[in-house]
Amino acid sequence: MSKKVRWGILSTAKIAREHVIPALKSGELTDVVALASRDWRRAEETAAELGISKAYDSYEALLADPGIDAIYNPLPNHLHAPLTIRALEAGKHVLCEKPIALNAEEAQQIEAAQRKSGKLVAEAFMVRFHPQWQRAREIVRSGRLGDVRAIHTFFSYHLTDPDNIRNRAEIGGGGLYDVGCYAVATARYIFGADPERVIGVFDRDPTMRTDRLASGLAEFPNGRHLAFTCATQLVPTQRVQIAGTKGRLEIQVPFNPRRDQPTRLVIDDGRDLIGGGAETEELPPADQYQRQGDAFSRAILEGSSLEFPMADAIMNMRVLDALFRSEKSKAWEVV
Repeated sequence: MSKKVRWGILSTAKIAREHVIPALKSGELTDVVALASRDWRRAEETAAELGISKAYDSYEALLADPGIDAIYNPLPNHLHAPLTIRALEAGKHVLCEKPIALNAEEAQQIEAAQRKSGKLVAEAFMVRFHPQWQRAREIVRSGRLGDVRAIHTFFSYHLTDPDNIRNRAEIGGGGLYDVGCYAVATARYIFGADPERVIGVFDRDPTMRTDRLASGLAEFPNGRHLAFTCATQLVPTQRVQIAGTKGRLEIQVPFNPRRDQPTRLVIDDGRDLIGGGAETEELPPADQYQRQGDAFSRAILEGSSLEFPMADAIMNMRVLDALFRSEKSKAWEVV
């Protein structure tokens, strides 16, 4: 294998064009060599625009290319599991967008294909590679906040286009799959544990039937709680509050920080309610997508294990499954 991992991209999805492909092209260990789309003209135009040497008019043709080591899968949610499994069967490593599947059963099917192939698979929660989240976890573990018992997360945007894939219920659209999953993954990251039970409250768009507003409560071991709200038809907002017995930590732009600007953590010892005990810690600009791509590529090149393997992705899906069950049962559901 070359000193850089050779990447192929499945589709011309916006997140790939605007974030992941530029990040992979600038990474230390990554090289984007091919792109595929079922629309041949779009594949050619996007490849030319982004400086990618090869374009394919089918996903199958890209997967058959022996010059590709790893696949990035940003397809619509219902295609995450089937195309990831096909890529594994073709002998490729796979970085798949979140959610890695539509349920835990599909995620387990991916794990079975991974074991058979001997390749690596990861769910693309890029935020866990950003220095602000790594620093937040470091502060929590240091004990500076005391006993951390509560995390509150808010993540919303406004999108009402019925043709957008995020608003198509039949292919895995809706707020919990799209952005609520971040609340679950990051709480598990900070607590270093998995929730035991959850309860969720949902409001669905009367026409599109997607969950446009979802709130949840997750109970973690030792009396710790995650409370979150995610929405697809509210004013764009992102905030995370991590609260302990001695202080709180706020991540101001937790999920989509700009790669060309610093990020800030606010640590407040709570001496008053007007910020008298607040300190701001600034971290330098970072591209979380680039860091994710390099971390995945390094594991491939070194033959090492991933920090967040398929077991982690399966657990996240189990939590989402339980939240959706709670919508129907209107009760707590065991994860």
